[in-house]
Amino acid sequence: MSTRVFVPADSTARSLGADAVAEAVAAADPAIDLRRTGSRGLYWLEPLVEIETAAGRLGFGPLDAERASRLFAAGAPAADHPDCLGLVEELPALQVQQRLTMARVGLIEPLSLKQFEDHGGFEGLRRARALTPAEIVAEVTNSGLRGRGGAAFPTGVKWRTVLDAEGAQKYVVCNADEGDSGTFADRMIMESDPYLLIEGMCIAALAVGASRGYIYCRAEYPQAIANLSEAIRLVEAAGHLDGFRLEVREGAGAYICGEETSLLESLEGKRGMVRYRPPLPAIAGLFGKPTVMNNVISLATAPIILARGAEHHRRFGVGRSLGTLTVQLSGNVRRGGLFEVPFGMTLRQVLEGLGGGTASGRPIKAVQAGGPLGAYIPPKHFDTPLDYESFQAIGAMIGHGGLVVFDNKADLGALARYALEFCAEESCGKCTPCRIGAVRGVEVVDRIRNGEQAAENRILLKDLCHTMIDGSLCGLGGMAPLPVLSVMEHFAEEL
Repeated sequence: MSTRVFVPADSTARSLGADAVAEAVAAADPAIDLRRTGSRGLYWLEPLVEIETAAGRLGFGPLDAERASRLFAAGAPAADHPDCLGLVEELPALQVQQRLTMARVGLIEPLSLKQFEDHGGFEGLRRARALTPAEIVAEVTNSGLRGRGGAAFPTGVKWRTVLDAEGAQKYVVCNADEGDSGTFADRMIMESDPYLLIEGMCIAALAVGASRGYIYCRAEYPQAIANLSEAIRLVEAAGHLDGFRLEVREGAGAYICGEETSLLESLEGKRGMVRYRPPLPAIAGLFGKPTVMNNVISLATAPIILARGAEHHRRFGVGRSLGTLTVQLSGNVRRGGLFEVPFGMTLRQVLEGLGGGTASGRPIKAVQAGGPLGAYIPPKHFDTPLDYESFQAIGAMIGHGGLVVFDNKADLGALARYALEFCAEESCGKCTPCRIGAVRGVEVVDRIRNGEQAAENRILLKDLCHTMIDGSLCGLGGMAPLPVLSVMEHFAEEL
């Protein structure tokens, strides 16, 4: 019987040379049964090669093509090989995680329907089909699931609103426009376990009575788009969609289209601009019809809730932040990657325990949480638990779970300026506080950094920031000041 070897094929692993490693393994021993999976999210070990044994999968990494050739020259290496990391499932970085949404990622071949079902796929959908729409919504509501896209709005409340809304046509839209710096959880699901997202969308459709669904994915994710499109074709051919029509639509990379109403405008073929609210998309969304809009991770969590029950989901987390968070560590960090942990782990435990501190070896100066519009958090707040309310209390947000690390050489003043510059570049232009405020903000920051009436301009900058927060139509203008205000509070000497 041939030895089975697994090499990841997600975008990050491929960018680090996984394709060349796979070719080297296959060339070294043609008898090897080579499988391409997703990544485990331990990106400092990529390309990570796994070898199937009776005891489990042995890990070797990071490898390049030359090392892989040498490693497999005399056949598959064993556990006593000096380069062996041990059993992958026993690696400390995986042991401390609680993988619910990411349970199959790195284990299965992304487009194998059989492997997906062998690992529990469609169990949630089968249970949902045995329930009434109201019962599905109640299960999701009771689980405490909140939106993982950033706003943390209760998912069950949103589904209930769409279920109760009048309309012969309803839609389910997945916001896969993952544009925040330092975030890649959505991409990992779409590339490595696309059937899970499809299952979640089918459950949402059953819950609210929707007959059509769209996955809006940024064009910068070609592999995710290809995998999703093929997965939809295979699922439909196998009869799992049961009449639900599902399509992938590509966005052109506008950051503003991560905002739900701008996304809807783009999906309808219009320029991506924010809509006035009310009405909410749950009442009048895509083409004016009741629409469920959720992030990838939110929808991908629904199958676990339906399969295992609301109480299982509630076992994890703290307070009103229930379930798990897919933390994505990047920037100047020693061990960057994705870690799925229960809400409540402290920021310090993630940065130092999981991330291992900075890659440079210098002290951490700040971490930006929640994307390019998130606050810069100083070390004095590193013992803050990772939950929505605790982060709000320190003027920060968890957002999509991205954490970008900076060491003590970072210029926080320049980074604060970038937030406003980014907002000016990406603004849809519909509202004045965002369109004009971001441009004026960059000018004021430049005057402060040049020493021009610094005290007066600091007062002006703070007033401008609060005007943008209070007056902008959406989160782009409303959140761009958060990095600036956090720098003014914690790193004032650098502005």
